Amino acid sequence: MNKFFILFFFLLSCSCVYAAGDTNKLLEELKAQIGKREIYDNNKALRIKKLKIYQSALSKNDYNSQFNTFDNLYNEYKSYQFDSAYVYVDKMIYMSKLKNDKPREYYSYVKLAFILLSSGMFHEAFEYLNKVDVSVLTNAAKIDYYFFLARCNYDVANYSNDKYFTPDYIDRGNKFIDSAISFCGNDRISEIYFTGLQKQQERNFDEGRVEFSKLLNPKMQITMHLRAMVSCALGAIYLETNQKEEGLNLMIKSAIADVKSSTRETVALYTLANLLYKEGNIKDAYNFIQIAQEDADFYGARQRKIQIGAILPLIATAELNNSEHQKNQFLVLLLTITTLALLVVFFLVMIGQQLKKLKIKEVIIEGKNLELNGINEKLWEDSKIKEEYIGQFFKEISGYILKLENLKISVNAKLSMKKYDAIHTLIDHIDIKKERKNLYYSFDHIFIKIFPNFIGVFNELFDEKDKIWPDSDEVLNTDLRIFALIRMGITDNDTIAKILEYSVNTIYVYKMRIKAKSLNPELFEKRIMDIRTIDTFGKFGVS
Repeated sequence: MNKFFILFFFLLSCSCVYAAGDTNKLLEELKAQIGKREIYDNNKALRIKKLKIYQSALSKNDYNSQFNTFDNLYNEYKSYQFDSAYVYVDKMIYMSKLKNDKPREYYSYVKLAFILLSSGMFHEAFEYLNKVDVSVLTNAAKIDYYFFLARCNYDVANYSNDKYFTPDYIDRGNKFIDSAISFCGNDRISEIYFTGLQKQQERNFDEGRVEFSKLLNPKMQITMHLRAMVSCALGAIYLETNQKEEGLNLMIKSAIADVKSSTRETVALYTLANLLYKEGNIKDAYNFIQIAQEDADFYGARQRKIQIGAILPLIATAELNNSEHQKNQFLVLLLTITTLALLVVFFLVMIGQQLKKLKIKEVIIEGKNLELNGINEKLWEDSKIKEEYIGQFFKEISGYILKLENLKISVNAKLSMKKYDAIHTLIDHIDIKKERKNLYYSFDHIFIKIFPNFIGVFNELFDEKDKIWPDSDEVLNTDLRIFALIRMGITDNDTIAKILEYSVNTIYVYKMRIKAKSLNPELFEKRIMDIRTIDTFGKFGVS
């Protein structure tokens, strides 16, 4: 008896390990397929591009071909992107109305109802399906019509999820499924799928599982999109019957099929994220729920956004807590390693500190030397300016004193001889304009002597068309003279205006106009002040 129990538990543990290994392999395959999503989407984009090129080449009067091409474009977009699918089904409705083609108009309403249902607009889906005269539809369109009515009722039942209204919606949905099955004829795939769906809604899970399993048989040729839907439905049945491992694996397979078929309106990835979250696989759950949200946003699935929004904060919080836990573990490990490392490198640090102190002192000394060089250079420049201008100042003042002395002697002589008119003549001969011109001439020559590169460096601050050059008979013109005074430290507009005999407003306008034309107006005045005199090594320029 004991041997029997030991054997039983051994087989049970082996099956659990095998199942877990299968799930991990499927998860890795799903991640690999998500990595290839761009390839699948590019293939879809290529098919769409070819259809659009074909449609653009069609004659506008070729109604049948135009309608069928719009239908094909709709089919490419219907589970991929709501807005684009809506554009083409709207064109189908417009064309059929224009031709008064009621069968195709109602057919288009059925198509429109599907994407409205997929985006969560149940009321609008019912509204368009109720407009349809079923009697004029083809059998294939009737199958879609009744299936979409069933889907609408099933989805509303799932959304309501109460004991009062949900059963009625399910009953109505099952009746519409019966109608869809009645038109299937030789379409065994649709018949099996509808039967399985009906059994699932009736909670007859055993029969539902049998029907869905038929479609997943390798011999059954079904589309990748249908494989995704069947796997998702069968996975839901397994989850309802507490066969969680198999249900989880089917949800992963469904998500893989969705990726391969470039389906963005999907349930599997959202459901899978929720399952992994409950099982404690927070990292994968968080990655998948983010992709599910991106898909819902890309498609425009309103209902799916609400569903995802309900669990996303929970998964995100768990992921944050998980990250914090890992971070804390890493910090503990890091602290331990750091403590051991500190013991090893203690003496090296002591030596390093001494070397660092020496280097710091060297850096300080070097910095002080650079600072002293800058101060010395500035002092040399200031002394050069003072030397030149003070010498010129005494020369000019001596000249004016001599002129005043001669004027005084002449005036006294005229007064003693009572030649008053001659005094007026003498005063009239004093040419203030000429004196001011001589002052500018003197200032300009001394300034250029001190700053020989001023004009060249000044013009480097402008585009070629805005450069300012003095005339051939000038050393500096008015524009240059204003900024020469500024370089000398005379920055007050009122002082500059008095020196140059202009109004303060005129000086302001001159400065602003020239500054605005410069390559960098914000740094213009700083660059002016950076223009250097000839340095001790005979070089000059902007510091």
